[in-house]
Amino acid sequence: MKIMDFLSQDAIIVDLKSTDRKSAIIELVEILKDTKKVKKTDEITNVILEREKLGSTGIGQGIAIPHGKINILQKQIGVLGISRKGIEFNSLDGEPVHIIFLLVGPIEVTGQHLKALSKISRLFKNKFLRQAIRDAVTPEEIIKIIQQEDTY
Repeated sequence: MKIMDFLSQDAIIVDLKSTDRKSAIIELVEILKDTKKVKKTDEITNVILEREKLGSTGIGQGIAIPHGKINILQKQIGVLGISRKGIEFNSLDGEPVHIIFLLVGPIEVTGQHLKALSKISRLFKNKFLRQAIRDAVTPEEIIKIIQQEDTY
């Protein structure tokens, strides 16, 4: 599995407008609708926000991976957003989040969902990659950075 299996260039936003966790999640889910990957966003937003109530998906080092599973999807879909200012996400390290990778998938593919989450978190362990993604100014640049690292 590769990240590019569930992330496309049109699902990357390099300058999130949101300033808080809830509005950032809403903004990212709306991209799924804008890019015609989903028709309705309310259900997806609710699933992601309910998951956040269990514990923040802000994993530290400026990264958050909000995620959820829902029965209206046929496959996993990712959205990547960059916040230049940083967003309070109640992260494990207490630091603001600058990179948010939202992942949503169908309920019945738990194994695939966990593999995708693992792949995303492994990708962002590299501090140079994190910085390169934060510094990127276009979705095309981000795609190239991820493709270089997305080897297996």
